[in-house]
Amino acid sequence: MQNFSDDPIVQTDQNDNDRALQTYFKSGITPEDVAAVFPLRRAQPMLQAFTGLFHGGFNGVLLRLLVLRELSADVETPALSRADINAKLAYLEADSLETVLARLRSTGLLIWDASQAVYRISPIARNVLAAIESLLQVEQQGEIEYMLTQVAGAQAVGGVSVEQLHHLLGRLIALTEEFSDAIASGSEFQLRTAQKKWHTACDWVEKGSQIIHAITNDSRADSATHRAAQAIGRAQSALLNMQGMFSRALNQIERQRVHLGQSGLSTTDIKTWLLQRDDLASLVDNALAHPVTPLFITPSEMIDVAESELLATRVTAVGGALPAGENAPEIAKDDSDALLELDHWLGLLASARPTEKALPLQDVLLPASFAIASYRASLLPLLGDINESALQGATAALARLPLQFNSKDKMQKVNAEHVAAMSIASLVATTGNTGPEEKHHD
Repeated sequence: MQNFSDDPIVQTDQNDNDRALQTYFKSGITPEDVAAVFPLRRAQPMLQAFTGLFHGGFNGVLLRLLVLRELSADVETPALSRADINAKLAYLEADSLETVLARLRSTGLLIWDASQAVYRISPIARNVLAAIESLLQVEQQGEIEYMLTQVAGAQAVGGVSVEQLHHLLGRLIALTEEFSDAIASGSEFQLRTAQKKWHTACDWVEKGSQIIHAITNDSRADSATHRAAQAIGRAQSALLNMQGMFSRALNQIERQRVHLGQSGLSTTDIKTWLLQRDDLASLVDNALAHPVTPLFITPSEMIDVAESELLATRVTAVGGALPAGENAPEIAKDDSDALLELDHWLGLLASARPTEKALPLQDVLLPASFAIASYRASLLPLLGDINESALQGATAALARLPLQFNSKDKMQKVNAEHVAAMSIASLVATTGNTGPEEKHHD
C-alpha cells in the first residue's frame, strides 16, 4: 500500500492549494500568520475525508454514506472482497456502485489492498462515521444533549478542549435569549413551546453540572478551560432561574384570558382550533353577502371633525344662562342634649377640680344615668390632648383643663342606681398648670 503523503502528485496539489489559499488573504499576510489556521491545516486529512464524502449533490452524498455505512457494519470481517461488496449491496446498480467505490478510494476512505485483492475501511473513515453517527442522534436528543455528550466523552478520555466548551456556552446563551424573547412576546403558544424546550434543556443541565464540576476540579485543565467551565456554570444558573419568569408570564396570560360567554370556550381554544385548520379562507365561504368596504380618513379630516365637536360643546356651555344667586342657608344653633350635658359637666369638673389628692372616677362620672356616665367616660381621653386643645368649642375647653386621667386595668363595684361597676381610675391635677382661681389665691 502507498502513502498518499509521499506521492509527488499529492505534494504538487498541496503546493497548489497553498498558493490558492494565499489569494484569500490580504497582501503581506500569509496563512501561517493567523493562529486559527494552524489547527485546521493540521486536521487536513480528516477535513479532506469529509470533503470527499460530502462534495456534490445530496443524492450523491447519501449514496456514499450508504455504501460506507454498509461496508463498515460488518466488524467481524475487516477485509471485504469485491464479491462480498457486490453481495452486500446487491440492490444498487453496478455502474453506480463502481462510481461510489472509486470516489471512496480516491479520498482515502476505502483502502484497496492489491496484494490480497480486498478493500479495507480506513481509520479516518471510522472516525468520520463515528462523528456522523453521533450527529444523527441530535434529532432524537437535541443540541444541548449532543454537546454535553461530546464534552463528557472528551473529559472521560483525557480532557476537553476550550473550543468544545465555548460551543456549549454559546448554545446555552442562545437558549437563554430565545426563552427571554418568548417571555417578552406575551404569546401563550410561544411560551408553552419555549417552556417545554426549557424543561428538556434543564434535565440535561443538571447532568451537565456534574461534568462542569469535574472539569473545574481537574488539575490537568489550563486556566482557559477553567474560565470556560465557570462561564458555563453561570449560564446554566441563568437558564435554571427562568422558571419563575415562565410561571409569572403564564399566570398573567391566565388572568387576561377571555371566555366566550357561558360556553366555557376561551380565546386560546379558538386559536388552537384555527391553527389546526388547513385552509382558513374556506371558513368565510358564503359567510359574507357583500364585500367589506374599508373607510379611510385623513388626519386633516380628523382635525376638522374634532374642532367642530369642540366648538359645538363650548357654544352650548356658554349659551346657557347662569343660575340666579341664592343666600346660603343659616345653620341653627345646635342645642342638642349632648352639648348641654357637656357644658354642665365642664362646670362640675371646674368646681370639683382636685388640688392635692386624686379625685376618684366615680365622683367625676356619678351620679348620673348609665348613658350619661358612659358619655362622660368617653370624653376623658381628651384631657391634655394637644391637637384638640388648639381648637374651639366645648371639647377643646375640656382638653385644656389642667387635669390628668389615670386608669388601671381593674374593676370596682360602685353604689349607684344605674351603674354596677367601673374601672379603677382617677383625675389628678397637672403639676404647674393651675387654673386662674388658684393663681389669684396664691
